[in-house]
Amino acid sequence: MASASVVTVGTFDGVHRGHHAVLESVVERARRRGMESVLVTFEPHPLDVVNPQAAPPRLTTALERLEAVATSAIDRVVVLAFDRRMATQSPEEFVDRILRERCAMQELVIGHDHGFGRGRAGDVDTLRALGKVRGFPVDVVDAVSIDGVPVSSTVIRRAVAGGDLGGAARWLGRRYALSGVVQHGAKRGRVLGFPTLNLAAPARKLLPPDGVYAVVVETPAGRFGGMMNQGHRPTFDDGGRLLEAHLFGLDRELYDCAVRVEWVAYLREIRRFEGVAALQQQLEGDRLHAVAALAAARVDLDAPLVAPE
Repeated sequence: MASASVVTVGTFDGVHRGHHAVLESVVERARRRGMESVLVTFEPHPLDVVNPQAAPPRLTTALERLEAVATSAIDRVVVLAFDRRMATQSPEEFVDRILRERCAMQELVIGHDHGFGRGRAGDVDTLRALGKVRGFPVDVVDAVSIDGVPVSSTVIRRAVAGGDLGGAARWLGRRYALSGVVQHGAKRGRVLGFPTLNLAAPARKLLPPDGVYAVVVETPAGRFGGMMNQGHRPTFDDGGRLLEAHLFGLDRELYDCAVRVEWVAYLREIRRFEGVAALQQQLEGDRLHAVAALAAARVDLDAPLVAPE
């Protein structure tokens, strides 16, 4: 039988500063009442099921979202498989079957713009009315605003898609990042003198505009600064779209290892070079620019994985 709990519900894509404010409220209220703090979320994103054409690209994959939630003090995460059947549930059914029966919910905390259940009918007013009948309080956490902008996943998606890495980092509370597994590639970087870690972009993951970036990469061998080509490789006409990160000071292979790439700064657009020598000369310049960008960003390679808020 589940422990009595204080619960919040939502997709939490990005796990941004507004989400963290909700999670902190849940934890505080749960500790005050001697209960468990619980996040109930969904996979896939509900819009991927009810209206795939309108579903936004993801700021965080399922794994990345759990990684970000793990930086909070929440006690337990319940990931529900969202399907057509769940999409038809009313707010009353969801509250009774999932939150009260499965999570032993005694108190519900939601964000200011929250909605769940069929047609997002479970808004603040509906939930408060339901709470009075069922006997649980409903607490609403106000929007978090930074630079006059209410933080939301939508605002951050626009920033990432437009290449505003600084804005995305301010609203997320950390640099925008991707987690993935290092793949085998054509090994051209090694021939050029710039060996790379090659990653495939997850299908639903939102990426900044293609280009060459200064990055920080967390690996099993440590945390490294580097530069990354994101996109196609027109000099070789292979048409593939990859993330290829050259790490400064890495002296070992990391095939099949999980790594995490943080975008730090945009360096230049992708373009085609007339030959290998011209490309190598450009890569040398990119290295210098990346080192300068990492220094300007005051990147601490000994810092924890997630930048402090």
